[in-house]
Amino acid sequence: MMRLWGRKSSINVQKVLWCLAELGLTEGNDFERIDAGLQFGVNRTPEFLKMNPNGLVPTLEVGGLILWESNTILRYLAKEHDKNQRFPTNMRAQYSSEKWLDWQLGTLWPTLRIAFLGLTRTPAAECDQAAIQKSYEGTSQLLGVLDQVLSEQSNCSGNQFHIGDIALALCASRWILLNKTFPEQTGPRTELKNIDAWLKRLEQETCFNDIAEKELNIVK
Repeated sequence: MMRLWGRKSSINVQKVLWCLAELGLTEGNDFERIDAGLQFGVNRTPEFLKMNPNGLVPTLEVGGLILWESNTILRYLAKEHDKNQRFPTNMRAQYSSEKWLDWQLGTLWPTLRIAFLGLTRTPAAECDQAAIQKSYEGTSQLLGVLDQVLSEQSNCSGNQFHIGDIALALCASRWILLNKTFPEQTGPRTELKNIDAWLKRLEQETCFNDIAEKELNIVK
């Protein structure tokens, strides 16, 4: 049985849980999940660091294979465990999805992360409001790029749902929740109607609602 280390509130763990759900794999039957990170600890123990020297979640163990980095885990699951072809396998769809996975990891999340950590993990007295607002506005501009793409196709890699949509949608959802929870700190949210419509479709057609947070997990 697969083992997944990570708390359900982690955006990177949520990526993996969403992917597993789309593949029809359920906790307790097909994989075991062990809470780790933040209040659960575990991720700094010698045993965990031997598996993942970064001390981060998620970490996935399948037999003798140990994987970390959430987007890598998504790629592995889609390739090795998609028995019902939930995700398109043609080269065009695959690499269209791949580019968005890299963009999410290297461009979108580093920009949003400043506002997210500042508002949900940093004591109020230590918050850098200017950095938070710059981060939020920068994320809005980046999501405008995705919004334009979604004006011409229903998902990031074309007209079929793929793992790239998982990574992007969870970031877009956090962007929306930050504004709902901290409207004064983020400033107004840019209206991106194509992203709103895409998220609504994902709520209706995928396991998004079973995985994504409805409220932010705030630890200060």
